[in-house]
Amino acid sequence: MIKKVHHVAIVVKNLDEALELYDNLFGTKPSKIETIQQQGVKAALLPMAEGGEIELLEPIDPQSSIAKFLESRGEGIHHICFEVENVDQELCTLADKGAQLIDKQGRLGLTGKVGFIHPKSTKGVLIELAQKV
Repeated sequence: MIKKVHHVAIVVKNLDEALELYDNLFGTKPSKIETIQQQGVKAALLPMAEGGEIELLEPIDPQSSIAKFLESRGEGIHHICFEVENVDQELCTLADKGAQLIDKQGRLGLTGKVGFIHPKSTKGVLIELAQKV
């Protein structure tokens, strides 16, 4: 079951420029900046005062899915993430309901244990599930 919206992810061409923009416009400072080699991205989390976060994603591998997204669609919203109690259990439940999954079980990500639901099952929206670890 969904607990809350955890974050909204935005693909950017240049993470440093995006961080400066978000700081200048909204006064947000990153709580975490990390390079995730296996996903081919450099990512930052910008916490919001009342909860939730913005995740900025810069592709560092031209073959990554994020790089391909940026090339075909440009900068903008990539996915929405919902916090759940147990990612593996939620993915199993969704599969039983016929949802097409990108991840059959959770894997480590920037925000904890994560798993993705294919946009074909969610009216064109890429949805990530995240579990605190």
